[in-house]
Amino acid sequence: MRCVAFSLYNSTVNEVAHNVERICERIRVAALRAGRQPEEITLVAVSKTIEPERIEAAIAVGQTLFGESKVQEARAKIPLISQRARWHLLGHLQTNKAREAVALFALIHSVDSIKLAVELNKWAERAGKVQAILLEVNTSGEASKFGLKPEDLGAALSEMNKLPRLDVQGLMTIAPFFEAAEKTRPYFRRLRELRDETGLRELSMGMTHDFEVAIEEGATMVRIGTAIFGERKRHEPAE
Repeated sequence: MRCVAFSLYNSTVNEVAHNVERICERIRVAALRAGRQPEEITLVAVSKTIEPERIEAAIAVGQTLFGESKVQEARAKIPLISQRARWHLLGHLQTNKAREAVALFALIHSVDSIKLAVELNKWAERAGKVQAILLEVNTSGEASKFGLKPEDLGAALSEMNKLPRLDVQGLMTIAPFFEAAEKTRPYFRRLRELRDETGLRELSMGMTHDFEVAIEEGATMVRIGTAIFGERKRHEPAE
């Protein structure tokens, strides 16, 4: 399992370390239950709205991969955090933020249009890098969610594969929220089917409430914030 927890030395680190350790154990159990190896699953700690001190506490116990939702928040926060941290962008990305996203993030989970992909490719070329991305798919069909329609994925992927500075590594989705997490299963299963059809490898799906179901359906990345850092100070959807 690609997540760890190490020594504890103050109350904040103790709290975060306990949470990381507990999540890692739940990831391990869910993976084994599904006949998978825990090492196949990467834990992305969702740090949106979380103050640098708590992020540093997570780093102190071995969690170095974090996910932010907004470019502007990440721009202000990242310089304050240990350089051991690695950063993914999870939230919706506007084309006018593509340049900064390329500069800040190792992986962008939320590419949902050819227009955005073209813009990312342009700035990646100017930066002299290959930008890793995931394609966001709206498997639920909810109007409130971003993402490609499943039926449009093949054509979009074909166009994006022509962009030399993008590395399309997999797919991402956000399932509807249900009190009973089991009800999310069809949405995760659909993303896995799409991944298998396209020959990609990564599946970013599952948050605090439903990540075990996502793992059972093939998630390779789970995005967990509340269960690690606690409730956010501002009203934000739970990750």
